[in-house]
Amino acid sequence: MSIKATAFPEGFLWGGATAANQLEGAYLSDGKGLSVADAMPGGKHRFQVLGSDTFNWEIDEDKYIYPNHRGIDHYHRFKEDIALFAKMGFKSYRFSIAWARIFPKGDEVTPNEAGLAFYDQVIDECLKHDIEPVVTISHYEMPLHLAKEYGGWKNRQLIGFFENYAKVVLNRYGKKVKYWMTFNEINSAFHFPALSQGMVKATGAGDYQNVFQAWHNQFVASAKAVKIGHEINPDMQIGCMIIYATTYSIDANPVNQMATLAQNQEFNFYCTDAQVRGEYPAYQQRMFEKYGVSELEIGPDDLDLMKKYTVDYIGFSYYMSSAVNETAEEEDTVVGNLLGGVRNPFLEASEWGWQIDPEGLRIALNELYDRYQKPLFIVENGLGAIDKVDENFYVEDDYRIDYLRRHIEAMTDAIKDGVDLMGYTPWGCIDLVSASTGEMSKRYGFIYVDLDDNGEGTLNRYEKKSFNWYKKVIETNGQDLS
Repeated sequence: MSIKATAFPEGFLWGGATAANQLEGAYLSDGKGLSVADAMPGGKHRFQVLGSDTFNWEIDEDKYIYPNHRGIDHYHRFKEDIALFAKMGFKSYRFSIAWARIFPKGDEVTPNEAGLAFYDQVIDECLKHDIEPVVTISHYEMPLHLAKEYGGWKNRQLIGFFENYAKVVLNRYGKKVKYWMTFNEINSAFHFPALSQGMVKATGAGDYQNVFQAWHNQFVASAKAVKIGHEINPDMQIGCMIIYATTYSIDANPVNQMATLAQNQEFNFYCTDAQVRGEYPAYQQRMFEKYGVSELEIGPDDLDLMKKYTVDYIGFSYYMSSAVNETAEEEDTVVGNLLGGVRNPFLEASEWGWQIDPEGLRIALNELYDRYQKPLFIVENGLGAIDKVDENFYVEDDYRIDYLRRHIEAMTDAIKDGVDLMGYTPWGCIDLVSASTGEMSKRYGFIYVDLDDNGEGTLNRYEKKSFNWYKKVIETNGQDLS
């Protein structure tokens, strides 16, 4: 049976997405410094450790496995991996630059040439295969030194450090790379500042004053990056990147409806309002009162910069929706991509409890496009699952195919609704280390990597069933989803 979908425009950026800290490995090779990801232990206790009152970015090799140190050795196998992406027919490949490869401590003046040369090779390898690079400047891997010595993004000095870093990479690669994003899932700090802001409880993450100040500093830094990029190459497209979780009220009770509106504003829209509209929203004052935030430290030119240098498009991740129930005394809750919510009885869930909602993606696309009228780019979407291999290391991942097919159908409908959608890069196109748990067993890829949670395995790459399915989707520009 063939399912026809004709909505996707010519030049649609089909591809896949990864992050440096989750696949490169070689964590101290060729002058690279430590990043915050390098201090994150592996396993399901990962967030408990990072969220403790005493953790202060110390690495304890005797107590924990640090899977980000090894990744999947993409640093030495990137040509093999990109060739596999090309075999699938990728039109684009979203990856990130490890800030600590370019500036090992983050506050240096002179960059590390070996790090820059590595990404020259990665970018050139993509272009050799006619794959458009889509580069995230900072993806959950700020230099550890900036988190430990400066306290993370709450410190205004980081604006200058990031500006210097952005200036170096945008000048180096700006003639070859058209599509960029500044901060990965910037709104994740609302629930877990360790990843995107480099702050843990010991350095102030428990105080929303610091979280909102860090966001302001990131917004200014992002605007500076847009300014630099557009001066280098006017055709360069620089986007923001958020987690988007379509949010439903559990019922028609006005109390729950109001709580849903507030959650949408606080989580889904606050960071995009600042980066896309270039100004803080009217509901900010209510948020400040709610979370005990006083006036922010705002430089004399900050607001003008934010207003003048807004992003060109909105990149976002979509894995799940969320439900709100303020009126229930007891709630049946679920977990998700850094946020949870009330269990939605109409949805099934993944093995990790993330509720699966393809129709929610269509809603997300409509909500974002109606609000901002900017091009949208789905730069993460996928199913984390335990894959079982046969004696030939083949994975029959029909569950992944079904997940992706239903989400692509939702994209088709959204485009027909009038949404301007640029592309789709499913997350973890090759198996890599999970950001949320540090596990290899939580797999997303079209390509199986022979590596387990204890670091054992050959690291050999094998095509899953979904590999050829996605290849056909790309070949037909989304018309054949059978």
